[in-house]
Amino acid sequence: MEKCPCGSGRAFADCCGPYLAGERPAPTAEALMRSRYSAFAVQNIDYLEETLLPETRDDFDRANVTEWAKSSEWTGLEVKSTEKGREGDEEGWVEFVAHFSIGGKPHLHHESSRFAHRDGRWWYVEGIMGQRPRTAAKVGRNDPCTCGSGKKYKKCCGA
Repeated sequence: MEKCPCGSGRAFADCCGPYLAGERPAPTAEALMRSRYSAFAVQNIDYLEETLLPETRDDFDRANVTEWAKSSEWTGLEVKSTEKGREGDEEGWVEFVAHFSIGGKPHLHHESSRFAHRDGRWWYVEGIMGQRPRTAAKVGRNDPCTCGSGKKYKKCCGA
């Protein structure tokens, strides 16, 4: 049993293999992200390009991606978090760390990726290096304090 490079612990043929072979689309944003990692590991550059949202493919640098995939040994994947990206969602985010080595020297690629669900399948849209910044809802002065004290924000943490 050849284990899937994505780190699921499942056989490649039962995990990312069918997605890379075009037998079926990845069912979630996380599954697409994992399959894209596997595509780097097995050097399936066509899959990497084909899973890009069509209107974002203009800057796909096939030569650069091919060189990165071929010169790297892909050693592990950590999924840090997922937000949405399931059936019924139009968008999803997956934060991950991809581990690889080049010439025996270890490296990592930490990215928060945005995915879109269109035409019955998930697409990779863009990636932000590191953790995606979160925007907190603005707390009004008379709202309950976010620390959970039960006091008004202006009388507690907002003082």
